[in-house]
Amino acid sequence: MGVIVEPVPHPLHVLAVDDSNLDRKLIERLLKTFSYHVTAVDSGSKALEFLGLQDVDKFSSFSPNPEVEVNLIITDYCMPGMTGYELLRKIKESTSLKDIPVVIMSSDNIPTRINRCLEEGAKEYFLKPVRLSDVDKLKPYLSNNKRASTDEEEFVLNDKSRAR
Repeated sequence: MGVIVEPVPHPLHVLAVDDSNLDRKLIERLLKTFSYHVTAVDSGSKALEFLGLQDVDKFSSFSPNPEVEVNLIITDYCMPGMTGYELLRKIKESTSLKDIPVVIMSSDNIPTRINRCLEEGAKEYFLKPVRLSDVDKLKPYLSNNKRASTDEEEFVLNDKSRAR
């Protein structure tokens, strides 16, 4: 009689984006409290690079990393180079990334900014400092998020599995 082994679930993966080292460490610590796997980067362009968008300006070249699956992105709004709003728009315009939930965080309580982010597809807008109760609000977005792969990703994954 064989032993049935249940697959060990991988922790949900959150990409945290903030140019402030202190805020990045805080959000990382809060997310790890809920046993999330966290990757923290300090800019929108590094976030896009991590997600596989090679040409940040045109983001036409997608080079998926099958080892990396991001279930949620939480990003600061005010960052040099690329704002969190611009990062949100690039993610939502990408066929391969658009289903990943994005949460914006900011120290500024500006209703027009908040509304613009929510209208563009942000799931939440947290005011800094982010608290444990805010992170708890992420659970519904993380539990149902399984990013659909594109035809291009399927081809690459199948091609790699055939090479083994």
